[in-house]
Amino acid sequence: MLEAITLIVAQTTVLLAVSPLLVGLIRKVKARLQLRRGANLLQPYADLAKLFQKQAVISTTTSWIFTATPYIVFASTLTAGLLVPTFTSQTPMNFAGNIIAVVYLLALGTFFLILAGLDAGSAFGGMGGSREAIVASLTEPAMILAIFAIALTNGSTNVSTIVHKTALLEDIVTDPSPHLMALAALFIVALAETGRVPVDNPATHLELTMIHEAMLLEYSGRYLAVLEWAADLKLAVFLSLIANVFAPWGIATTVAPAAIGIGLLVYILKIAVLAVLIGVLECMFAKLRLFRVTDLLGVAFILALLGLLFFYILRS
Repeated sequence: MLEAITLIVAQTTVLLAVSPLLVGLIRKVKARLQLRRGANLLQPYADLAKLFQKQAVISTTTSWIFTATPYIVFASTLTAGLLVPTFTSQTPMNFAGNIIAVVYLLALGTFFLILAGLDAGSAFGGMGGSREAIVASLTEPAMILAIFAIALTNGSTNVSTIVHKTALLEDIVTDPSPHLMALAALFIVALAETGRVPVDNPATHLELTMIHEAMLLEYSGRYLAVLEWAADLKLAVFLSLIANVFAPWGIATTVAPAAIGIGLLVYILKIAVLAVLIGVLECMFAKLRLFRVTDLLGVAFILALLGLLFFYILRS
C-alpha cells in the first residue's frame, strides 16, 4: 500500500511539473525555427502563476457547469495520466482501468468542456464546442483501434501490461507493420486531441478558426489557469502514451531506486524529443481548413484499422 501511494504521488508530481515545460519547449522550438528568440522555457509556469493570482470574472447567465468544468477537466485528465505508464511500467492506478478507461476519462473532460462553451451563451463558445464534438467523435474510434492493434500483439488491453511486455520483449509480434501504422494513427490523434497544428492552432487570435480556445474565451483567473494546466497535462498524457507504448525501452520494470531514476531520465528525454518533433511539424505545416480535418482523422482511422488487419494477417 505504501509503495502504491508513493508511486501515485511521484507520478502526479512528475506529470504536473513536466507538462507546462513541454508547451514551453514546443514554443521555443517554433521560435528558433522562425528565427526568433522566443520566450523562456519556463514562461508557461509564470503564465499559470499570474492567472492563479487574478480574479475570475463569471457571467451571470452561467450555471454550475461553468464553474465546475475546470476542475472536472483537470481531475479526469490527471486520472487518465495515472493510468498511463511514465517512468515505470507499473502505473499507480493499474487496478482501476485499462486503455478504454483512459479514452473515456479524456472524453469526459471534453464533454464537460463542450457543455461549458455552450453554457456561457457565447456564439464563439458554441461554435468551438460543435467543432470539438466533431473532432472528438472522429478521434476516439481511431485512438481505440490504434491501441487495440498493440493490445492484440501483447494479449491485454491494460496499458501497464502492454508496456511491461514490450519492454521485456515477452510474447509479442515482432513484425513492425502493425506497430508503425498504429503509431502513425495515434500521433495524428494526439495532435487533434491536444489542439495542435494542423488540426487547431493554440496560439491563434482569430475567433473564426478556433476550436479548443473558443470554448475558453469566457474563462479568466484561476478557472482559466486550471483549464490551461489541464490542456498541458493532456499533451503530456498523449506523449507518454506514444513514448512508452511504442518505445518503452529504458522504462523501469522494477521499483528499484536506480531503475526508477534511469526510467525518469529516459522518460523526460523521450517526451522532450516528441515535443521538439511537434514544434518542427507546426513550422512545416499550416492549419487545415475545418472540412479537411475530417480527411486527416479519416486517415488516422484507416491506419489504425490496417494495423489490426495486418496483425491478423501476420498471425495467420
